Amino acid sequence: QVQLVESGGGLVQARGSLRLSCAASGRTFSVYAMAWFRQVSGKEREFLATIVDWNEGTYYADSVKGRFTISRDNAKNAVYLQMNSLKPEDTAVYFCAERRYYTGTYYYTEENQYDYWGQGTQVTVSS
Repeated sequence: QVQLVESGGGLVQARGSLRLSCAASGRTFSVYAMAWFRQVSGKEREFLATIVDWNEGTYYADSVKGRFTISRDNAKNAVYLQMNSLKPEDTAVYFCAERRYYTGTYYYTEENQYDYWGQGTQVTVSS
């Protein structure tokens, strides 16, 4: 049973930084990609960033490009999201997700394209 556990969320002032972590356990297979999404109550889950496991290729949503950086540490089975220049509109619950297989698209950005999810961590940015 794969488990993804996010941590590192909290309250931060605008223009501040946070680093989110996602620890994976129970995995017995290789992974194609990991990703970060976020969700505001009452809205759909929003794609933020993805990293392809075999070559660390990355892709970002326009809303976070240049401010957020996704990275991974396979030795620790972890993926990270470094968030800089935070804005109040970045306030949301942040989720990490895992996709097992490559099926023809290099970067996957839709919620239903990911196989496993963490429980989320709250990030609140005050103005």
